[in-house]
Amino acid sequence: MIVRPASPADAASIAEYNAAMALETEHTSLDRSRLRAGVEALLADPAKGFYLVAESDGEVVGQLMITYEWSDWRNGTFWWIQSVYVAPAHRGRGVFKALYRRVEELASQNGGVCGLRLYVERQNDRAKAVYEGLGMAATHYQMMEVDYTLSG
Repeated sequence: MIVRPASPADAASIAEYNAAMALETEHTSLDRSRLRAGVEALLADPAKGFYLVAESDGEVVGQLMITYEWSDWRNGTFWWIQSVYVAPAHRGRGVFKALYRRVEELASQNGGVCGLRLYVERQNDRAKAVYEGLGMAATHYQMMEVDYTLSG
């Protein structure tokens, strides 16, 4: 298995995995054309973030996306881990761990990264255990939002 930066050629598989993840974790069907456009927009603009993919035998078997949040308190940037997905047949084989370790490596090479963050569904105990096993810890923050794409 190799972990590499995603390229525009990966857009279709990333969009499919994002749709599968939304359905599996949130029981939400995403608009496929909007989703594909969103993936392509990030791949075309490094200021938005980047994707890493895990590849095995020429097939993308896992992914994650990094986006950025500036912290004035820390004078640094948090990298948010998002759009995490591992193909069901490859779960439990260290795919996410390999992706996460690569993120840690990249973050340590970038002097401006002050930490890593992600959000996880409250009931997703399996994912929480994986994240905790990699050294992440729950915070005292609760996430809130207004989603303009779903309210109109």
